Amino acid sequence: MKNKYARNMLGYGSNPPKVNWPNKARIAVQFVLNYEEGGENSVLHGDKFSEIFLSEIIGAKPIKGRHINMESLYEYGSRVGFWRINKLFKKYNLPLTIFGVGMALERNLEICKEMKKSNYEIASHGWRWIDYQNVSKSIEKKHMKKSINTIKNIFGKRPVGWYTGRCSPNTLDLVIKEGGFLYCSDTYSDDLPYWEKKGNKKQLMIPYSLDNNDMRFLTNQGFNSGDQFFNYLKDSFDTLYEEGKENPKMMSIGLHCRIIGKPGRIQSLKKFLDYITSFEKVWICKRKDIAKHWIKNHNTVI
Repeated sequence: MKNKYARNMLGYGSNPPKVNWPNKARIAVQFVLNYEEGGENSVLHGDKFSEIFLSEIIGAKPIKGRHINMESLYEYGSRVGFWRINKLFKKYNLPLTIFGVGMALERNLEICKEMKKSNYEIASHGWRWIDYQNVSKSIEKKHMKKSINTIKNIFGKRPVGWYTGRCSPNTLDLVIKEGGFLYCSDTYSDDLPYWEKKGNKKQLMIPYSLDNNDMRFLTNQGFNSGDQFFNYLKDSFDTLYEEGKENPKMMSIGLHCRIIGKPGRIQSLKKFLDYITSFEKVWICKRKDIAKHWIKNHNTVI
């Protein structure tokens, strides 16, 4: 007898659940702001090399020493980008979920104070903003606990959401064994939340997005202008909103302080906010709100 295949290629298939979002919304829209600046690879953080990922220096090479240009590109996110994005969301009075890297949050308590004041959801984005693929399970577990405790100490309560990003094959097991998380977002496999079962335990998964994401400004075959970003988000929204007439859907939008926070990019986000707020039956919410709704109304593993 063949062993059961470890991946789920079926999902909901032709029978998606009958989702009933609040106020009969056709789509749940959720914005994530990744706060990573100060938690990236750096010799100042005890790493062997400088950061090479998601900066204006596409194809950057690792340096055995301080990479001053790379450092300053990340610093822009905390010094300027966050505040520009924060001002925009406060203007529109819209909810926001922060994927916060523990080390990064710890280095900027002024921003943490503003996040708390703005009532943003603080989900954990790990202790470090590094690739955990080849990090030992014991170290990853240690980092997970450190991130949880850091957020609890700064914000007064532990995070109920988890997203490593560059996760490992051990990440979900560690999330489930740690417990206390309403959801994990280390998945991109659906347009709706779903349950992942491990042994006799289950974990709610709320898929994230790497395409509805400003990171594509800084990747090959990505967005070259704000208009491209806006049009891509608009097309995604229009498709899901149309489908949502029969089967309501979810849309996640990923943002980064050092990326969308640039003057030449923020207008595309503003245009998108103007666009979606002109529609009826749109639920713009925090990620934990989606989790609570799903746990209450769709508590069955498919």
